[in-house]
This record gives sequence, C-alpha cells and structure tokens, in this order.
Amino acid sequence: MGPIGILCIQRTLSKGRRSGFVSGLGAASADAVYGAIAGFGVTALSSLLLDYRTGIRVGGGLLLLALGVQSFRAEPAETAASAADVRGLAGDYGSTFLLTVTNPLTVLAFVGIFAGLGVGASGDTTDAAVLVGGVFLGSALWWFVLSLGVSFFRSRFTRPVMRRVNQLAGAVVVGFGLLALWGVF
Repeated sequence: MGPIGILCIQRTLSKGRRSGFVSGLGAASADAVYGAIAGFGVTALSSLLLDYRTGIRVGGGLLLLALGVQSFRAEPAETAASAADVRGLAGDYGSTFLLTVTNPLTVLAFVGIFAGLGVGASGDTTDAAVLVGGVFLGSALWWFVLSLGVSFFRSRFTRPVMRRVNQLAGAVVVGFGLLALWGVF
C-alpha cells in the first residue's frame, strides 16, 4: 500500500466513499496518462519526463510532505456530506493525480509491460488504446472496491479514532515524502 492508497483510505474514512473513490480516480487518470505515453510509443515525452525526474520527484516529495502534514493536523469531519463538496472532490482528484503523475518511473513500468505484450511494436493504435482503457478501468475498479470496502467500516470509527487515523495517515504520507526526497539526494 503506497501513499495514494493510504490517502484514499483516509479520505474514505474522513470524508466518505465518494471522496475516496474520486481520489482513486485521480490516480487512475495519471496511470492512464503514463499508459498512453508508453502504449502509443511517445518516446520523446517519456525521455523528457525521465530527464526531469529529479525535479518531478522533488515536487512530488514536497507535495507528499504538505498533504501528510495537512492530514496529520486535520480534525475529523463532522459528517461526510459537509466534507465532500464539489470543490473538495476536485481537490481530492487533483492531488492524487499530481502525486501519481510525479512518479515518472511509472512510465518505465508501463513501457516494460506493454513491450512484453507487444503493444506498439506493430504500430496498431487500436491495441494501445484498448490497453490504456483497460489500465484506467482496472485502476478505477480497484479504487471503487477499496473505497467501498473501507466505507463499510466507517461507522465504527469514533471521532477520537478518526483523529488517530488522520495522524497515522499523515505520518505515513510524510514518511513517503521524506523517502522520495531522500532518493533524490
């Protein structure tokens, strides 16, 4: 379970199933972007992302630190409805999209997987499009199942327990941010 999974669980518990799922959709969208880069063989863009991976990794690490501190300090929401407004959902989506897309090594994983499957070798864009769609839908399904599963336990979490969950999630996400920054230097 990486920082995105922890954020989605924490958001599901604190804001509700919709917030957790929308957060996951941000990650699924970023996966689809990298899948498209790999699947359609846009090697110039892949190379550019890898050339700037240090800056991208620093940005991602700093974003993780900020989100972790924010989560650690957050008071539990009174109700899911008050916390999961439209602007909040856009922020949930955008933050996980940015966190996921700031890991340019993900594109290498997709390049390896797609190359192993022979996608892009024939120049057939239909195969690549189907595979990218599958990446998005598979990832979206995972985030839906995760947020749905976590939401079943949400009612068992009291306000003091949620405060501890926020603190634990914040500490873990800060740890991932420090790890990302440590890898740069």
